[in-house]
Amino acid sequence: MMPFDSQSEISDDALMVLFANGDADAASALAHRHTSRVLALAYRMLGDQAEAEDVAQEALMRLWKIASEWRQGEAKVSTWLYRVASNLCTDRLRKHSGKRRPADIDSVAEPADETPSVEKKMIGQDRADALQSALQTLPERQRQAVSLRFLQELSNPEVAGVMDISVDAVESLLARGKRGLATALEGRKTELGLEF
Repeated sequence: MMPFDSQSEISDDALMVLFANGDADAASALAHRHTSRVLALAYRMLGDQAEAEDVAQEALMRLWKIASEWRQGEAKVSTWLYRVASNLCTDRLRKHSGKRRPADIDSVAEPADETPSVEKKMIGQDRADALQSALQTLPERQRQAVSLRFLQELSNPEVAGVMDISVDAVESLLARGKRGLATALEGRKTELGLEF
């Protein structure tokens, strides 16, 4: 067994085969590649960091359980993980419907900002907070589609694969989601420097 760099040229499929054959370093490389994006998706859907961490961990655990049955070329590991994470989030949202509390502003991670300007950092944080609040006003499926497409930067066909719907349905959800976000942010567009 050899350690793998998360940026190595070994494909996710090959890492799955290596892990299924007992190579724990392959699992670490896969986790390193995908955890942050799965966690971001879960946070956008749930609005709760602790719940999002639980979902990301559960999604990875499920990936490890099916490693020996993984069939190369049938699905991308990332798409599979997004679908599992999305389903876990949906289950949690249904379980807690009516009991959800808004995300604590203090728990929202500050976006990475390479410029040292405090003003730019504050504007970026205000935008992130406003976007997270606006996302929480969208219906669950719209929030999921918008998060996958625009925040996780998946293509429409990839979003369709994760959500198990047609590309046309994705486009419809995205259009309604964008209108919902524009409405939710209407009074703050100028202040936040946003365009829709």
